[in-house]
Amino acid sequence: MGKIIAVANQKGGVGKSTTVVNLAAYLGSRGLNVLCVDSDPQGNTTTGFGVKKKTVKASTYEVLTGKVRIQDAIIHTDFNNVSILPATENLAGCEIELIEFENRVNRLKMSLLTCKLDYDYILIDCPPALGTITINSLVACDSIIVPMLAEFYALEGLSQLVNTIKIVKSNYNPSIEIEGILFTMFDGRLNVANDVVAEVEKYFPGKIFETKIPRNVRVSEAPSHGMPVMYYDKNSKGADFYEMLGHEILGESPTVSKKKKRPLFSFGKSSGKENH
Repeated sequence: MGKIIAVANQKGGVGKSTTVVNLAAYLGSRGLNVLCVDSDPQGNTTTGFGVKKKTVKASTYEVLTGKVRIQDAIIHTDFNNVSILPATENLAGCEIELIEFENRVNRLKMSLLTCKLDYDYILIDCPPALGTITINSLVACDSIIVPMLAEFYALEGLSQLVNTIKIVKSNYNPSIEIEGILFTMFDGRLNVANDVVAEVEKYFPGKIFETKIPRNVRVSEAPSHGMPVMYYDKNSKGADFYEMLGHEILGESPTVSKKKKRPLFSFGKSSGKENH
C-alpha cells in the first residue's frame, strides 16, 4: 500500500513544488510507482512535469468536487513510473465550493483510498495557505515534509503549520506525523542559516533531513523545460541533492551514486489517462 506524503508549508516560495517534482522523479527512477497530486491552483507541479494545462480535461478540482473519479483524471507523465493528478486555475474556486459539501475535509482522502494500492508513494503538493484544500491534504496523508528557508521569519510559519497539524491530528488524522523538515535554497556559509537550523533542531530533534538543498541554477531552469532536474541535467549538483533526499526517504544513507546512468524517458503520453 502506498505511503502518502504531503509537502506543506503555508509560506510560498519555499520549494514545495520543486521538492515534489524532483523527489518523485528520483523515486520513479528507482522503479517505484509514484503519483503526484497537485493541489495548488498555481499548478507548478503540473507544469514541472511538462503537462500542458490547456490539454487537461479533468483535474484535482473535478476530483474534489465529485465530478470525476480520480482514476479518470490521473495522467501518465513522460518520466519513468511517475503519474500526476494535475491542477489548473479552476482549483482556485474550490475552497468556496467545498463549504457546501459534507465531509469536506475528507474528500481527497476518500478519492486516494480508491487508488492507493496502485502506487508505492503518493506525494501531495499543497497550496501556500492553510485552507480547506491543505486540510484535505493533511487529513489524507501519512506524513508531512516541510520545506523551509533557513530564515528567522520561516520559524513563525513553521510554528503555525505545527499548530495546524496538531488540530488535524486531534480531530481527523491521529496517525499523521512530520516525515522531516527540509531546508531549501540553503547556504551553510551564512551564520543566520546555521542558527535557524540549530533552533529548529532544538524543538524538532531528529526531524531535520540531513540533506539540505542549496540554490542551484539547473534546478531553477528545469521547470521551464517541463522536466525534473535529473532529466534536465543528470550531472548537476541539484540532481545530486535530490538523489540524496530520495535516499533518506527510502531509509538509506544520503549519498550520491558514483556511477550515474542517463535517465530514460518512458515516453508515456502526458495527455493520456491512467489505466487501472
